[in-house]
Amino acid sequence: MTVFYEVPLQPTNQTVSVSISGSSYSFRTYYCNEENSGWVLDISDSSGNPVIQGIPLVTGADLLGQFAYLNLGFSLMVTTDSAPAAVPTFENLGINGRLYVVTNDQ
Repeated sequence: MTVFYEVPLQPTNQTVSVSISGSSYSFRTYYCNEENSGWVLDISDSSGNPVIQGIPLVTGADLLGQFAYLNLGFSLMVTTDSAPAAVPTFENLGINGRLYVVTNDQ
């Protein structure tokens, strides 16, 4: 069964703890205010060791697709409520720009 879990975010640089299929991670989001930039995600394990850094929060793909070799056991997807293909803006991340963890838990 596919399960979607929304990561509780706000439109500010932040770090949140996320438990996924029995493992704990820290998700750090920060905004890059450069041309053609936006929100970025770093993932660390429960000890603070970097797992993946610098993932742009873009829509239309599994953000972890290129990291399948890590066998994390989950996917990440981004969408915006009013326009699903629009990337989250500085003002709307966590409000109507959403980050979802997708698992195939049974």
